[in-house]
Amino acid sequence: MKSKPIYLWRKFVDPCESGIYEATLPARTEVAVITRPDRKRALLEVACKSRREARNLAKKFGGRIQELPANWLARFSRAQKRKPARIGSRLVILNVRGTSVSRPGPAGSRRKGPFDLVIPAGAAFGTGEHVTTAMSLRLLEQLTLSWKPGWSMVDLGTGSGILALAAKCLGAGRVLAIDNDPIAISTAKTNARLNKIDALKFQLTDLRRWKIPHKSRLRQSGNGGQVDIVTANLFSELLIEILPRLRQARWLILSGIMRHQERDLVRALKHHKIDIVQVRRRGKWIAIGATLS
Repeated sequence: MKSKPIYLWRKFVDPCESGIYEATLPARTEVAVITRPDRKRALLEVACKSRREARNLAKKFGGRIQELPANWLARFSRAQKRKPARIGSRLVILNVRGTSVSRPGPAGSRRKGPFDLVIPAGAAFGTGEHVTTAMSLRLLEQLTLSWKPGWSMVDLGTGSGILALAAKCLGAGRVLAIDNDPIAISTAKTNARLNKIDALKFQLTDLRRWKIPHKSRLRQSGNGGQVDIVTANLFSELLIEILPRLRQARWLILSGIMRHQERDLVRALKHHKIDIVQVRRRGKWIAIGATLS
């Protein structure tokens, strides 16, 4: 017997209106509210038993209908089996399902070839597949290629912890990972344990109130106590707001910026006497490597 297709009703709404829609939809309707850091609107999604049910929702509330084959979940799972992402010559990102992974050894241990960094699929924002994360990883690997081990880094908006963990693999001594989401901090800690990476500090705080720690807390030989790198994969508006607080770092890796926001961010960097060294562009996104004047 041939399986019936599945019909999805979808509509983009203002996040503050999602509760109104949930309350006015028919009783026993299970609504998924999907939000993403790179979108201002939330996506409402309802799986319907029939085309007629989906059409009734679209007629009453607007939105659109998508028909999925009965085996769509199996197809989706196969599509999610991504090839490892190679970052330069020193790092490979493995997006896997589950956490039962055999690790070759802790970060920083002596081994030939690139270090495999495991980030479970479905982790908090940042698996290495989104272009903003991928560009930031490549800037980080390129920047530190000739550096001696022991440099320091602060990762703002750490998400899954991927940039902080990558820094440890690439030779960082002290790394501080910061986020204002407790779920992100918990996920990042889990990923650190999964990869057997220690000597990594996590901090739950509002990024707008955060200040670079006193020199004595991040002191490294040869840099006078400065933080070597600050990575920030954040919204453009937030990046511009916190730029004055980042001037104690030697290098900045900034991403989460859309192309139409590039001009405003470049203007802000120049205003704070921060020199742009490299700009990477992929699709509608950009990432910037910068240093203090």
